[in-house]
Amino acid sequence: MSPDEGPREPRDAPSAAADDRSETGSGPAESADDGFDDDTGSADVAGDELDETDNGPAESADDGFDGDNGSAEAASDELDGDSGSDEVDDASTGHDRVDYTTSAPVAGDPPAAARGRSRRVLLGVVAVAAVALALRIVALGGRVFHWDEGRVGYWILRYHETGVHTYRPIVHGPFLPIVNDWLFVLLPASDFSARLPVAVVGGLLPLAAWLFRERLRDTEVLALAAVLALNPLVVYYSRFMRNDVLVAAFAVVALGLVVRGFDTGRLRYAFPAAASLGLAFTTKANAILYVLCFLGAGALLADHRLIAARARGESGRAVFARWRAALAGRLRAHGPTTGASLGRLLGTAAGSVLIFLGIVVFFYAPRPDLWQALGNPAQLPGILDAGTVGAAEKLVDTWGGGSHQDHPYLPYLADLAETLVYGAPAVLAFALLGVVVDRYGIRGEGPREIVTFATYWAIASLFGYPIATDIQAPWAAVHVVVPLAVPAAVGVGFVVDAAREALAARDTVSVGLAALVVLAGVSGAAAGNAAYFNSTDEADKQVLQWAQPENSLKPTIEVVGEVSDANDDGADVLFVGTRPPSGDGEVFYVRDESSLRTAPPGGPAWHDRLPLPWYLERYGANVTSSPPDAEPAEALADPPPVVIAKDYDRNAVSAELSGYAAFEHKFRLWGDNVVVFIEREELRRVAPERAADASGERT
Repeated sequence: MSPDEGPREPRDAPSAAADDRSETGSGPAESADDGFDDDTGSADVAGDELDETDNGPAESADDGFDGDNGSAEAASDELDGDSGSDEVDDASTGHDRVDYTTSAPVAGDPPAAARGRSRRVLLGVVAVAAVALALRIVALGGRVFHWDEGRVGYWILRYHETGVHTYRPIVHGPFLPIVNDWLFVLLPASDFSARLPVAVVGGLLPLAAWLFRERLRDTEVLALAAVLALNPLVVYYSRFMRNDVLVAAFAVVALGLVVRGFDTGRLRYAFPAAASLGLAFTTKANAILYVLCFLGAGALLADHRLIAARARGESGRAVFARWRAALAGRLRAHGPTTGASLGRLLGTAAGSVLIFLGIVVFFYAPRPDLWQALGNPAQLPGILDAGTVGAAEKLVDTWGGGSHQDHPYLPYLADLAETLVYGAPAVLAFALLGVVVDRYGIRGEGPREIVTFATYWAIASLFGYPIATDIQAPWAAVHVVVPLAVPAAVGVGFVVDAAREALAARDTVSVGLAALVVLAGVSGAAAGNAAYFNSTDEADKQVLQWAQPENSLKPTIEVVGEVSDANDDGADVLFVGTRPPSGDGEVFYVRDESSLRTAPPGGPAWHDRLPLPWYLERYGANVTSSPPDAEPAEALADPPPVVIAKDYDRNAVSAELSGYAAFEHKFRLWGDNVVVFIEREELRRVAPERAADASGERT
């Protein structure tokens, strides 16, 4: 087991090891045939808004399937970049435009009503994001740190103090250490501030729905934002200092920007897309799996089109010839001449690559070497190598061997499915409805590629993560829920639109049924968020990860911080080294506490203390430990004001301590308790209100 791996619990519990595994976050990209309009074409209307009908935009004809027979559109699917023959010139703006709802070209500005509706949808998405931010930020520091949060948080504190940081794949990408280091300059280091970057990114994620507005109806755009804002799993792990929500959010935004570029024909979207993808790669290694699955799903969508063309009687050679001609037209469509167009394309590609690499190198470059290289350019090649090739080699060495994935498949699949059932039941139900509605053209339109590739993405994640992950952890379900949000939005939109139509027809029964369905979904999300909000309860184990201490530990460890601050002599805290009842391994003991100044930590059992080191480091506590084989009388001959032991050593430790109050807490959701002994005199001095809890019973 790696030195950074945590305790592994019995089979029926998620593992305590928070050193995540490489994960198969997967998602399809738009196929090449989704098609740029020329760079002077298909512009957004007034403030990047689009041409829409009353029901909002459906998939462009260029995107895929005929709603009647499932076949791909004919030759008119392809946009001719030279002549613009498939589009109608908009004299008022100088742009060509396609109505993505009717798949028919239209001329002139969209009606004022359409522009107003588009603005209302945007305001709705912004309002949903505001609610999402509130859900994630309110009482953000209320839950005691998880094992994994404590591990990463400790090394962020050490980096903040020493200025020394090197990429270590076992703790994932450097985004959180770098960003939180800056944040701790502005805000005091705390549970709240450490989680704040993830909460903000997770809270803003619903805004990504706006990027898909030409691919989804108005109600579906709002529903997509709502699903990303309210799903209990996404909310819970947006309030958790981990990288899963970060990598999912940045990857989705990058994908949305690429889709937006295809929809508008504007090359400028490539730059923020590259930046967002670069940030995704700084959070977690499975960002590369997102990209690979985007490309794979794009290939599947191209295969869909090819099969549909063959069903229409076209030869494969003719289809590929038409695609090549369309691609050539688009390549020539970004300038007055072919050379100018290609120059703009190459310049955009080069700029995007530089943005991506710049972000990656900045985050992955070791500190303080990066700052030193800025003053000595001769060191820059080494920094570039360390931030790219060197980081990639470390990643492969850590996660590429396959040992982290050496586990049975079916139990991991069952665990992931159980998390989805408990943490995202409404998303599952609405996603199934959305897939049926879209794929079988129940609303009169054929299957849309945005829904199809999101479905592929979710399926790949559901069946791929049990292979790639090395522990059973509920946070892996985030990577399934995020793609499922798209078909779920279609399902929600279908119910809402059906209710609206029934209301117009005065069909009270149908309106009532639709209202019940929507209210059930909303109330389910509300109940889930209420149940999991800062929960540390074993009853919520399907969504919470096993290595989560109970919240009552937090006020106790805060008292420890006050006692440590008041103590001026020697050690403040002693961890009683021990061996578990099974006799396998050591617990709490570190041979050389000074080895914890820089990563990786010394051994053998520092990780068993987590998340306590995060708190003790913040309080500046002087920490020591006793060897596991030392006699209690010897180890506790001159005890400091705070002694921490496992519950199975409680009686032996109590027998050697006089004048100490004992506070016992669950150190994990189940099967692991810790006892904090605090000298009574010190307790009465710094926290007299806690002296009443000094009976020795669990608080």
